Amino acid sequence: MDALGTEWAVAWVRGSAAVVAEQRAALSGLDRAIGDGDHGENLDRGFRAVLAKLDAGVPDTPGGVLKLVATTLISTVGGASGPLLGTAYLRAAQAAGDAPTLDGAAVVALLAAARDGVVARGKAEPGDKTMVDAWTPAVDAAQRALDDGADATAVLEAAADAAERGAEATDPLVARKGRASYLGERAIGHRDPGAQSSAYQLRAAAVAAEG
Repeated sequence: MDALGTEWAVAWVRGSAAVVAEQRAALSGLDRAIGDGDHGENLDRGFRAVLAKLDAGVPDTPGGVLKLVATTLISTVGGASGPLLGTAYLRAAQAAGDAPTLDGAAVVALLAAARDGVVARGKAEPGDKTMVDAWTPAVDAAQRALDDGADATAVLEAAADAAERGAEATDPLVARKGRASYLGERAIGHRDPGAQSSAYQLRAAAVAAEG
């Protein structure tokens, strides 16, 4: 599909909320190994609040939906994840603008803006064992897919595949940002929970595009 509209954005959000709820305990387990242990609970609380907002009224555009996600996550999710993901969705919303539908190029721009928001907020780089390690390969893969002529759905599929690989690649890394950085080499062998939850959300975006 080469034109993703508001229905897609809502399906993405609902899909993200569903997988976060399903993986809540697992995400908090990952976080317990190298962080505060509350990533899954915090994110689940945030997305449940987002669903309540959507149930009360759906914005008219994909950008409007993403802005609703952003403001809700920022106000309801504790720890670092709320500001980081909230900024990601806010930047994505700004990239989407008021367009009623998004083509492949617009999707790439949206993903790049989200990644740049995470980087700007968290000051992290690839290899620091953070959610940037999922977002950066996702953006790179999305751009390559677009350059190869992929439509919006295929762009998201490429992004999701790369995000999953990026999350897996955090396992052997030493954390250089956040609470996990205090562990030094003891963080080796543990997946970054933010990278994993980001991969879940990007997969939800791809699944939503497939209808």
